[in-house]
Amino acid sequence: MGLFATKATRAAATPGKSQEMPESLRQSLPARFEAVGEALLAGTDVHAACAVVGRDLARDGIDLSEALHGLRSTFALVVRREPDFDSTEALGVAWSDETLGFLHQVSCENPLTGLATLAHLRARVAEINRAAEEYGADAVPEHVLVVIDQPTYHRDESLNRALTMARLADRARMVFAGAETIGEATPSRLLVLAERNETLGNRIAVLNDLIAAGTPVGRPTARVWIEGVPTTPAASAAVLDELARS
Repeated sequence: MGLFATKATRAAATPGKSQEMPESLRQSLPARFEAVGEALLAGTDVHAACAVVGRDLARDGIDLSEALHGLRSTFALVVRREPDFDSTEALGVAWSDETLGFLHQVSCENPLTGLATLAHLRARVAEINRAAEEYGADAVPEHVLVVIDQPTYHRDESLNRALTMARLADRARMVFAGAETIGEATPSRLLVLAERNETLGNRIAVLNDLIAAGTPVGRPTARVWIEGVPTTPAASAAVLDELARS
């Protein structure tokens, strides 16, 4: 035990110098935290290592409390101190993002916004494609994706952007209040899966008017356009992939 303590203390006393982790120390670290320990010893980007570990632990089903306890134990063993705020934040945010992404995959709605997830939009488009293949494209109503794109704000205005997207979603629901599917492709882009019919043009005009009326002076107005939904799965997937790029 004394030998292990001496090695660990030397490692903690010389941060920033690349050195090999003693095997006894490696074996003492919590599972998945070896990369964090190595980054601490080497003085490299420990925050990036914390983010990777946070995602891995979320995928393994480890709860956040246990993940943070592992981080604290790793810092205590390697550098004899509490984790710094940035390291804790990196792990926590990565864990949360990975968990929320999993929830999006198994749920039809984003639990934070109530909008359809991109995965659900893909499923709905796939249903339309299957119907077109089974009954013929002429027998299935033609569908479109109404794209509502809000120009991205600076990073320090992320809260304003979230509020703006919530207002845009409300206006989309006012115009498309029927069986249409309204979802989010990116944090700044909404998609409405709707039938192409004689009312679509008027709806787009009303939506543009509502958006313009609700846009604060000095803010860029969201753009609205229409993308056709192809009748083949591969082409539809390509359209959704392109729209999902921020």
